[in-house]
Amino acid sequence: MSESLKQRRDRLLGSGAPLFYAEPLHIVRGEGVSLFDAAGRRYVDMYNNVPCVGHCHPHVVRAVSEQAATLNVHNRYLHEGVLDYAERLAGRHHDGIDSVVFTCTGTEANEVALMMARLATGGRGIVCTDAAYHGNSAEVRKLTRNRSTDGEVRSIPFPETYRHQSNDPAGFYLERLREVIGGFERDGVPFAGMLLCPLLANEGLPKIPDGFMPAATDLVREAGGVVVADEVQAGLCRAGRWWGHEVMGFRPDIVVMGKPLGAGVPLAAAAASRNIVDTFRRGTRYFNTFASSPLQAAAGNAVLDVIENEDLCTNAGKVGAEIRRRLLELQPRAEAMGDVRGHGLFVGVEWVSDRDAKTPDRDGAVRVVNAMKDKGFLIGNAGAFGNVVKIRPPLVFSHQDAAAFLDAFEETLGELDVR
Repeated sequence: MSESLKQRRDRLLGSGAPLFYAEPLHIVRGEGVSLFDAAGRRYVDMYNNVPCVGHCHPHVVRAVSEQAATLNVHNRYLHEGVLDYAERLAGRHHDGIDSVVFTCTGTEANEVALMMARLATGGRGIVCTDAAYHGNSAEVRKLTRNRSTDGEVRSIPFPETYRHQSNDPAGFYLERLREVIGGFERDGVPFAGMLLCPLLANEGLPKIPDGFMPAATDLVREAGGVVVADEVQAGLCRAGRWWGHEVMGFRPDIVVMGKPLGAGVPLAAAAASRNIVDTFRRGTRYFNTFASSPLQAAAGNAVLDVIENEDLCTNAGKVGAEIRRRLLELQPRAEAMGDVRGHGLFVGVEWVSDRDAKTPDRDGAVRVVNAMKDKGFLIGNAGAFGNVVKIRPPLVFSHQDAAAFLDAFEETLGELDVR
């Protein structure tokens, strides 16, 4: 009996290497919002955040190919293209974000951001939420689903309004933040700051209490800390604005960017004030062989070109609003759709087994995800309970694409007898 592709993968990459879907896909080609399997079947990609301007966008492919054919070296030489990209990327942020440290992954960028925060403040204590994900390194993993009440990394419950019961949810979560900051002081751990995704993407895109983010930012700064926004998932027009923190109404001191920056070329960054970055440089002598490369810059500049020239921020806002509108129309007919939320082309549907009790239904969400795959639409499930249907298509996703998806989604609800 010949070895299957899955068996070969397990042998070469290790059993348990993550795969999507009950029946994994063998994808061989991508174009725009489409992926094609080995048999030629088309799937609409509504999950992958890396090809934010669409798979194999001609402008990005051309820019990367031309640069690869010209030069790609480490960053201990001067190169105008790298500086042009750094200037352009920093310029997309608010005043006070002046300088950039490039890395290859979001994990590395969050690691750099933690070092920046600690060197800038002289502190060590970091606050995160209790259902976050920020990367895979030993230090950054301390922020992943952290429920610690001691040590240098401590968490607060992720702020949300769907299950929260009090009349003042923002006040409740701000008090939890005060308690954690106070705990650092009591335990003699100097406070460095707070790191979170502005939209709380891995927490399930909850509806964050009004005013929480700006007030939390003020609290952190009053305690001598800095605020780090992990924009790896929320940024680059995903939410209909350039950055998720703009949507949530606060200004971070350090901004982490990743996945979509290079549209497939490994590219990530941590951006901050000149003073914070200079302090980091003096304190670490940080060097990354493959970061700040001409190839990275070519990819990054090309991605910005496409977003600007095709007005993809506007598209994300308009098409995302249409998706949420149609889902909200379906919600009264499907009790399992406990909540519909999101911003721009980042939408979450909370799947529940009991709408009144708001009981998370991960198995139900997974059934929907697999059924939609069978219809040719690739979505995922996420959230603190794994029960949030996660919809995150490329920024080039059109109204026609949305209509086709929503028709298939409505059909799937009927076929699965979702009520």
